[in-house]
Amino acid sequence: MIRGLLIFVVLLALMPDTAYALQDISAVTVKTNPDGSEEYSVTLQILAIMTALTFIPAMVIMMTSFTRIIIVLAILRQAIGLQQSPSNQILIGIALFLSFFIMSPVLNEVNDKALQPYLNEEVTSMEALDRAKAPVKAFMLAQTRLTDLETFIEISGEENIAEPNDVPMSILIPSFITSELKTAFQIGFMVFIPFLIIDLVVASVLMAMGMMMLSPMIVSLPFKLMLFVLVDGWSLTMSTLAGSFGI
Repeated sequence: MIRGLLIFVVLLALMPDTAYALQDISAVTVKTNPDGSEEYSVTLQILAIMTALTFIPAMVIMMTSFTRIIIVLAILRQAIGLQQSPSNQILIGIALFLSFFIMSPVLNEVNDKALQPYLNEEVTSMEALDRAKAPVKAFMLAQTRLTDLETFIEISGEENIAEPNDVPMSILIPSFITSELKTAFQIGFMVFIPFLIIDLVVASVLMAMGMMMLSPMIVSLPFKLMLFVLVDGWSLTMSTLAGSFGI
């Protein structure tokens, strides 16, 4: 995979120099396989890859565990009362690496069943795509609520879906995103409650002492930080997020 990416980068770097060399090559070359399927020219495949690269950020964000993790971390930061610490870059980095950890079984299965056979020329590109789609689809189905799936099936008007495995990706992806948002807010609610109780207690004590001009947020912040550290909050948060995916 790394070698293929390096070759692709070199082709991009040499594009101005190789443009004239490609003028005499036909735009589309079709090769018929023994099983009757068709393979297109390398030039068209590179064009398709360049187009698909623009969708990679959206795929990483919306088709993995990233959405749930980043929402929970943002709610956690808001619950503690910190505005810029940890910064957005740190939260995104944590979410990316934790997503990689959670998605590792899926990525390993894609590598073993799709990428490596394709690089070894054991399967065609379309067969590799079908093999790669299967574990990703299984992961998304496992995290998608049946009610959300039924909602989008009803909206789409599809009638030939007998079981969840028959759901096309065009329906599964928005269903998965909706379920992830719902789950993220549920976890965020549970994370927010302890810090809210501390804010209420501090606000009540300050009001009883007549210190109405002193902001409860300033006074409660050290107590919330102390509580979060004493209970090993980061470990609990990470383990809860990973456990919510069945890890």
